[in-house]
Amino acid sequence: MAHLRCREDTGFAGLLRQSGVKCPILHCIIHQEALCAKTLNFGHVMDWVTKVTNIIRGGNRSLCHRRLITFLDEVDAEYGDLQLHTDIRWMSRGKCLERFFALRSEIPVFLENSISAHCGKLKDTKFLYDMAFLTDISAHLNHLNTLLQGRDQTVCDLYSHMTAFQRKLVLFIDGFSSPPANLAHFPACAEIRKESRQCEIQIQKYRADLEKLQEQFNNRFQDFHKMQPRIALFTDPLSAAVSAQPSELQLELCELQADPFFQAKRNKRGISFWILPEACFPRLRDFALSMASMFGSTYICESSFSNMKHIKSKERNRLTNETLFYLMRIGTTKIDIDIQSIVSQQAKPQVSH
Repeated sequence: MAHLRCREDTGFAGLLRQSGVKCPILHCIIHQEALCAKTLNFGHVMDWVTKVTNIIRGGNRSLCHRRLITFLDEVDAEYGDLQLHTDIRWMSRGKCLERFFALRSEIPVFLENSISAHCGKLKDTKFLYDMAFLTDISAHLNHLNTLLQGRDQTVCDLYSHMTAFQRKLVLFIDGFSSPPANLAHFPACAEIRKESRQCEIQIQKYRADLEKLQEQFNNRFQDFHKMQPRIALFTDPLSAAVSAQPSELQLELCELQADPFFQAKRNKRGISFWILPEACFPRLRDFALSMASMFGSTYICESSFSNMKHIKSKERNRLTNETLFYLMRIGTTKIDIDIQSIVSQQAKPQVSH
């Protein structure tokens, strides 16, 4: 189950342990990823970008906003508008920075006659490097956040996404270790280096920021790392080391790995493999069910609240709880509707009796 408290002896997790219930306690992996991203100390960049964006399109600035859209269309810019940022939406920082960085040449021209004092930052090479690095690393973090979302993901899927990103961080740190830095995965930084052709020392300093981010990922996901043997067994039971598994599973696992029928299913992974006869493998079946039913994030819970908010709006506040329950089930169920069949059936002439 996903739990939002860091300590295992408080809250619901503490009550479970006091009652003698032994089960894995996982902090929501999406929340943990967002907390890791907040350790990047680039507030001077984000505050300035947010300030300029709000000057253009924040509050009652509809005229200025329309002028910006028209201007960007006239100059055939890469984007047709700026993106607003809010801390509540974790992915908005990356999207806001991506657009602002892409329009860094057009924004000073648009603001030249109004707030030229704010545009001096866009001529400062060190500030541009900071903005470029934050843009690139935020894009990588947003990609990870997107991968961690979704309904049909097991704890094993979430763990694989997280460990993949940790390996990427090792690659990034190696790239920033010696001059010239390898910016193959940091396109915004590569653009600034191409434009300025200097400040290689400025690029090297970002290795410390990457190491700090790596340390956060190593520390915050200890609960998932502790489950690594169970995840390895669930993902690939035919290759898992028998001696590394709990004693109650070892005998059944020996029989499973020696059975030629299941050897033929070696290409199957995850839930599709674990359709086992209960009479032969009762403990392995229970293990598979516990892993498949485990929540590594609160995504489903929070998306259900979002659906409920849309269903029971101000205009539909007289819905009964029973009706709301059925509408929630419809909203969370994947239904493929064959529209063509319905249309063809309705188009048939009705025969009178």
